[in-house]
Amino acid sequence: MLLRALALSLTFLSIACEAAVTPVTPQAMIEALTQAHAAVVGVQVRAAEGARSADTLGRERAGSGVVIGPDGLVLTIGYLMLEADNIQLVTQDGRTVPARPVAYDLATGFGLLRPVLPLRGVRPVPLGSVDGLKQGDALMAAIGGTEGDVAMTHLVNTRPFSGYWEYHIESAVFTSPPIGNHSGAPLFNQRGELLGIGSLFVGDALGDGRRLPGNMFVPVDLLKPILAELQQNGTTRASRRPWLGVSSTEQGGRVQVVRIAPDSPAQAAGLEPGDVLLAIDGTRIDSLETFYKRLWQHANPDDEVQLTVLQGSTIRQFTIKAVDRMTVIRKPGGI
Repeated sequence: MLLRALALSLTFLSIACEAAVTPVTPQAMIEALTQAHAAVVGVQVRAAEGARSADTLGRERAGSGVVIGPDGLVLTIGYLMLEADNIQLVTQDGRTVPARPVAYDLATGFGLLRPVLPLRGVRPVPLGSVDGLKQGDALMAAIGGTEGDVAMTHLVNTRPFSGYWEYHIESAVFTSPPIGNHSGAPLFNQRGELLGIGSLFVGDALGDGRRLPGNMFVPVDLLKPILAELQQNGTTRASRRPWLGVSSTEQGGRVQVVRIAPDSPAQAAGLEPGDVLLAIDGTRIDSLETFYKRLWQHANPDDEVQLTVLQGSTIRQFTIKAVDRMTVIRKPGGI
């Protein structure tokens, strides 16, 4: 694995030095990427019996994380640890260390874990920034655990991202070619600085409807302002917002429901898969972003929300009492 990282370092160098304003020496790059790779761990999770998220994520989950704190604090993607009752970190030398959840941020999707026992010999990685990155920049993605790997990828776009599961961030990092086992995989620049955490495989990494397979990473720029709050409170104020329980797709200015979460406000109100969302609180819905931002304007997560919906051939009005998503998911012990 170390040799693989070394080979990638030299590949990065040949690409980056052509255009870099401040060139990175071969030795500095090798050391930085080797150290960054050493901080990557595997994350193995079993969700609690009866966890709501098990229907879509399964009870047994596996992904990656990366050490970002001197006490072994691990950053990963939050859906791995959602409603977990058992979490294990797997080091590159095959050790399995139990971990406890520290925080889950619904707004960004980040999760924080802390090992119960020290991760000997692992140094935290520095947090970088996507500011200044250019399309085509070579980056390194890493997968943790005993079967971990590293792969070279390239930045293809940074743009807002709306997820079908009532999720939106103003900036996301898109890379290609895609990596497998992307969940929680850290993304590094040539200096070994952490840029983002893997969330999804996407088919449109370029955006604007252009087809290119790749991955979406949540940038660590979103973590820096909330890291202290996450460690102190286990979540953020931004995560306390209305949730309806609809999964929707967007195409050509049309937002359509594809799934209704069981026992959700949307199910209780009578929404169905196939419904087209026309307006929320009188505001026309022409994108997932519009839908979510208007929904989250409600200061009280338990507010009533007015939806205008095309159901079959009939336009109907629904009054839905939203809920705070953080109150209906089963929190891992410790948060």
